[in-house]
Amino acid sequence: MPRSGAEARRRLQQAALELYRERGFDQTTTAEIAARAGVNERTFFRHFPDKREVLFDGEADLRAALTRAVAEAPEDLQPLEVLLHAFRKAGRILEENRPFSEPRLAIIAVTPALRERDLAKAASLTEAVAEALRGRGVPDRLAGLAAQTGWAAFHHAAQAWIDDPSRSLEAHLRQAFDDLRALSATASPTRAQPGS
Repeated sequence: MPRSGAEARRRLQQAALELYRERGFDQTTTAEIAARAGVNERTFFRHFPDKREVLFDGEADLRAALTRAVAEAPEDLQPLEVLLHAFRKAGRILEENRPFSEPRLAIIAVTPALRERDLAKAASLTEAVAEALRGRGVPDRLAGLAAQTGWAAFHHAAQAWIDDPSRSLEAHLRQAFDDLRALSATASPTRAQPGS
């Protein structure tokens, strides 16, 4: 039996990852996760409201790290540079938890119910980042666009990091943001046509 709440939580997460990989998310029950972790099902529900949340634990920490990093970024940075600064800091959470992050992303990728949950969580995090940008004085429309674009770059970099672990997540983040800048520099401005 685990001696502490933190140890029980860690064991439940590990058990869930193992079972989701072995059997699939849909075929795994909370009772099986608890049994594999050496606890009872009631203990599972003390830590997680449902079996999806095992994979989304840490969202509050990520949200806090991102919003704090946006607020604390140097004043002279443009919105996308603020986001690169924030995602670099928050990315350390993923790097420290790579043994969990990597299989988690793989399980989510093949499970429709989890992809839906991931999209909802991403929307919530994106809105928190946009609000943090607004707190820095970025206009509402630009804050939302920057947050969505930055989150897409972060997600792209995280997947690249999983696919290519020879480079750090920070290196992948810098590349993604460099690619964003290159895309915007090469895009020709569009002008509204009369009647459109």
